[in-house]
Amino acid sequence: MKLSIVLSTHAASFAAVAFKGDFEANIVRIAGWGYEGVELAIRDPALVEGEVLEQALRAQGLRVPAIGTGQAWGEGRLSFTSADKSVRRQAVERIKSHTQLAKRFEALVIIGLMRGVTPPGQSYDQSMQWLVESLQEVCTAAAAQGVRLALEPLNRYETDLVHTADQGLELLEQVGADNLGLLLDTFHMNIEEPSIEASIRHCAGHIFHFHVADSNRWFPGAGHLDFGSILGALTEIGYTGWISGEFLPLPDAATAAREGIGHLRRVAGGIAQ
Repeated sequence: MKLSIVLSTHAASFAAVAFKGDFEANIVRIAGWGYEGVELAIRDPALVEGEVLEQALRAQGLRVPAIGTGQAWGEGRLSFTSADKSVRRQAVERIKSHTQLAKRFEALVIIGLMRGVTPPGQSYDQSMQWLVESLQEVCTAAAAQGVRLALEPLNRYETDLVHTADQGLELLEQVGADNLGLLLDTFHMNIEEPSIEASIRHCAGHIFHFHVADSNRWFPGAGHLDFGSILGALTEIGYTGWISGEFLPLPDAATAAREGIGHLRRVAGGIAQ
């Protein structure tokens, strides 16, 4: 079980990123708690120096399993489904720049809120058409870099586009790119899936990355989700990717990070036995 936690390279408004700002101080703490990697949340790769980040992470023995892109939507409202053609183009080009940075770290690129939402006056079908076309373009660009992308089904309160694992699989089929898979997130799955474990099994072979947060979006162990059963399902399907903590910094970031990794290790130990 390879464990990472989400870390933003800059200040960000997204509440479920526990660590933001002071990059070097944060990675020292994260490594000290036993995490093997950090999932970097990056709004714009032009704002970071890849070599500087790489050196700092290497000094702490941390890897980068994935690069999150949601801040480009949250801070800049870039999306694949905007009614504005220029915004859609900016969104595609932004993801292409993320794939170039991902190549440096041998990381995958996450497509979450960058899908956007259906704006007033636009049909759902039109949104899905633009989403598929955009994904096909960025997947082609990413393949040339040897980079994979992971589409994250999100709950109904955040978008009207792709809520469930089944809908995610349908989208993968429409896009038709071998380097596109799914990122499943226990917080969203708890809202949308009848059974988290059954959905994991149903997506066997298509899960590229995995997010953990408890039912209340606090750290694993702070809500009612059975992470022993969830990790058991991942083990059952032969998942060997990363498990990354994306949860609220409550009661504070340090406590959340420590308690989260401690809980996951305890339940993983029970599976191994």
